[in-house]
Amino acid sequence: MKKILFLLVLTTCSFSVSAQQQYTVNGKNYELKTAVEGNIDLLWNSIDKQFRYFVKTTDGNIFELINTKNTNNKYQEEYKTQLSELTKNTSVSAANLKFTLNDLTQFFKQYNTAIGDSAYLDERPILKSRLGLFGGITNHPFVNNENNSTVPFFGAELEVISSLKTSRHAGFFSIEHALDNDDFKYTTTQIALGYRYRFINNPSFNFYVNTHLATYNFSKNTIAMIGLPNEVVKNSTFKIPFAFGLGADIKISNSSFMTLAYNELFAIFVDSNSNFPVDFAIGYKLNL
Repeated sequence: MKKILFLLVLTTCSFSVSAQQQYTVNGKNYELKTAVEGNIDLLWNSIDKQFRYFVKTTDGNIFELINTKNTNNKYQEEYKTQLSELTKNTSVSAANLKFTLNDLTQFFKQYNTAIGDSAYLDERPILKSRLGLFGGITNHPFVNNENNSTVPFFGAELEVISSLKTSRHAGFFSIEHALDNDDFKYTTTQIALGYRYRFINNPSFNFYVNTHLATYNFSKNTIAMIGLPNEVVKNSTFKIPFAFGLGADIKISNSSFMTLAYNELFAIFVDSNSNFPVDFAIGYKLNL
């Protein structure tokens, strides 16, 4: 139950942190969400139980789209005039535009595309890949480790992501090898298939929840026998652990990132040992 509550709280906080930003409009402060980024941005939020929409232009000016009622309780649709004036040099028309988030979002994307905004010239998602190398230390949170020994590990991963800048989803395939030491004669090679969700997704950095969906492990455990030769136990196991962790990508150049990870915090279908989980890694990721 604690694990589920932790994940729910993390996800809720993540959406809150990533989705809103404070803006000042006509001397008033608003917490607004960004629906569309481009030559003109669409900002919005539910304020006092009413959906309100704002336009941010390239010069930083922000104004609110208006849709008031007249004395006959009929909407006057001022927002159509506002947007028609803003987009008058294009073929994009606001004549039949509805005052809803979905319709306004599509209108803003059409306008940004019409004026040649490169972010919207092609909305079709294309799969891109990244190759990463990493290394760190672990105390094998899901393996019996009586002395709570930490050992080094290293590995590589292939990440598959969407070309759309707004996409928060990614899949990955990784392989890593953990060494042993004098206190813990256990080595393992793990092949994993996983998924990550970027709850903060900025151009220069992002933070994500990391999930190992399926793993295949090749392990070797050396057991010291008193008065007898050491016993070596080799094993291979397939698991669907749903193991969760946290990670971050920090942009170094247009095609490379530094990565930080804290994995194996807990798992849904695999029991952890009694030790506090330690599984930290740092690495480098490159666009292919």
